[in-house]
Amino acid sequence: MAILLGVDTGGTYTDAVLLRDETEVIASAKALTTRHDLAIGVGGAVRAVLEQSGVLPGEIALASLSTTLATNALVEGQGGRVALVYVGFAEGDLEAHGLTEVLRGDPSLVLAGGHNHAGAEAVALDLDALDAFLEAQAGKVSAFAVAALFATRNPAHELAVAERIRARTAAPVTCSHQLSARLNGPKRALTAVLNARLVGMIDRLIGRAQDTLVDLGIGAPMMVVRGDGAMMSAEQARMRPIETILSGPAASLVGARWLTGAETAMVSDIGGTTTDVAMLKDGRPAIDPAGAQVGGMRTMVEAVAMRTTGLGGDSQIQVNAEGLAGGIRLGPRRVVPVSLIAMEAPDVVHRALDAQLRAPVVGEHDTRFLRAVPGVARDGLGAREIALLERIGEGVHPLGEVLKNRMEQGALGRLVDRGIVQMAGPTPSDASHVLGRLDDWDSEAARKAMEQLARRRTGSGNRLAADAESMARIVIDQLTEQTVQALLETAFAEEAEPFETAPELLAKAELIRRGLAGHRGIVALDAGLNVDVIGLGASAASYYPAVGERLRCRMVLPQHAGVANAIGAVVGRVTMRRSGTVTSPTEGRYRVYLAAGPQDLNSAEAALALLEAELRAEAEAEALAAGAEGLQVVAHRDVKSARTEAREVFIEATVTVEASGRPRVAVG
Repeated sequence: MAILLGVDTGGTYTDAVLLRDETEVIASAKALTTRHDLAIGVGGAVRAVLEQSGVLPGEIALASLSTTLATNALVEGQGGRVALVYVGFAEGDLEAHGLTEVLRGDPSLVLAGGHNHAGAEAVALDLDALDAFLEAQAGKVSAFAVAALFATRNPAHELAVAERIRARTAAPVTCSHQLSARLNGPKRALTAVLNARLVGMIDRLIGRAQDTLVDLGIGAPMMVVRGDGAMMSAEQARMRPIETILSGPAASLVGARWLTGAETAMVSDIGGTTTDVAMLKDGRPAIDPAGAQVGGMRTMVEAVAMRTTGLGGDSQIQVNAEGLAGGIRLGPRRVVPVSLIAMEAPDVVHRALDAQLRAPVVGEHDTRFLRAVPGVARDGLGAREIALLERIGEGVHPLGEVLKNRMEQGALGRLVDRGIVQMAGPTPSDASHVLGRLDDWDSEAARKAMEQLARRRTGSGNRLAADAESMARIVIDQLTEQTVQALLETAFAEEAEPFETAPELLAKAELIRRGLAGHRGIVALDAGLNVDVIGLGASAASYYPAVGERLRCRMVLPQHAGVANAIGAVVGRVTMRRSGTVTSPTEGRYRVYLAAGPQDLNSAEAALALLEAELRAEAEAEALAAGAEGLQVVAHRDVKSARTEAREVFIEATVTVEASGRPRVAVG
């Protein structure tokens, strides 16, 4: 009998679950996620599940972690300050390739060098310019990203730059060719930048989580869930944190399958920060062939085909005061619910809310609070950010008492983006407290915040709502509407025969809206989802029945839906995939692109066999390093050829090798 521990760190809650032999849930528990030190929440959830079950720490044979940390950080634009070394590209390519926007003011260097499509050096590498750049950035960035032209055909320049960076700085380095074997340098560069930005954050989470488990007496190996639902070792996750984006959502799909046995269904997982929607087909989550897309950015990370929307129980409520009707919109930024921040600083929160309710006019910053997050790296801050941070100091403060002028709003935004300062404000979780659907935190603080929000005026001069309860219902109705939109977008995107119109536009079309309402006029319109929806997340039971009614579908809310991610974290498999390419630069010559550089052979079969053997060795080694046992290895060849003069001519081939097995469990 093996006892398995699954842990999921969400935006609001950290979940822990204990399974016996992957067949039975023994116990589950939740603790508040502690963003300033996620290990505190991990420790709280694990202690609670051990106490509930009576299981001894030494009985646990395997621990596995899924996390929304990387996903949430990218959605909210957070992460460390990084530097990009862009090798072999033109100066204007940073802007043209969209990297300037991704860098958001972080430094970059366009460096002479790079290779051509055949893997031959195109321009000599300018190490002198690199040295000058490194000297200027010393101590100012948390990590470096390196992306070189055609690095997947020959990684020599990326490796040389990385070696120089390691020799001159203590910062970690991400090379783009180590994250993807595919062409498309700009997209690899974007992926490398995001990986570098996440390195420190994920490293702290994993390191502290491991320390916490050891302190609790759990000596079992720890795994981390990747974005494709497979497991990797904690050490591998520290090196390639970008692969953990969509880790939590991927675990939810694995968990949904385990909980329901569903073959075909839509899975919607609502958390504190995001709503993640994907399809189960033939009992397996589909992999997005174009790479994971999060926060509007398309990466080259292999992950489940998931649509992630900045919509959750802790989404910021944005008021639209323009126009006669006005209205609200939820997300994409997460804030700490007022009802939760009031648990930490009740005197400060209630004093501020009472004063705001007494004022004849609603202030711009009413119902919003902030606090500094301890332990977050503060390198690279400007003078205005430093001054604002010193003013914030420790503790919780009303926003209006901290900001002195509008110019400081930009500085505050940068501090929030870096995760150095945390904002609090009204959320759907507060609305649920007002309506009696939740009672976990300070319901009275939630009511006061909703009352003040209701006092906001629309363009017509009318209040947004008559009272706190009416305002709360508006918020919950908006959550239902935006969830329906997210599900419809996924449904249209997954149709076997694609529509000509974009899924985002179809989901908002008036015909669809009227069809959902069962319009009956001269024209009869009906619309709805033709598959079951599996609703996951701690708040799914509160929010999703209304979503199912609106979409005219069966809403499945399984037992343990609130900890599905934690279950999925520990019932998956270790899977490592490696891909490579063979081309034919001239007739009769076949070029294999290997980690050590290109190699030419005289036979297509010999070239394919060499590449497959190399990839097999890499995949097996990675799987074994991740702690897998009972490996199964599958190889696939995708050969492209053209018929000319009555014979087949080899053009190019891609070989993919997949090694998978169950994680090895500790033996007591």
